[in-house]
Amino acid sequence: MKREELEALEDFLRTAGALYDETRVKLLKFIDRHGPLCICDLQNSFDMLQSRLSRHIKILKESGFLTVRKEGRWAYYSIRTPIDRFRLQAIEEIRTLPIELPELKRLSGSCEIE
Repeated sequence: MKREELEALEDFLRTAGALYDETRVKLLKFIDRHGPLCICDLQNSFDMLQSRLSRHIKILKESGFLTVRKEGRWAYYSIRTPIDRFRLQAIEEIRTLPIELPELKRLSGSCEIE
């Protein structure tokens, strides 16, 4: 197998693997719905330990779904744009799933975008 073929296959498997987790699918739908969010917003909304949440976010970022924008000491995660057709189609499918999402719970005054 040629190097570029192997890289394409690895990218595909990493992307598909990122979607093979209920929490990550929910996180994608939540971030897609609410726009740029910091870890504290996600942690409060999902009532999840930061270490566990950070691992899911890292996987979604490494698989090409998320981008991060840093502002001071805060990092905001959003759906990557532009995004390739495969990932966009996955997000469009996730949008149609009847998934119950938690309510957005922001920490007042901590990391909100001004």
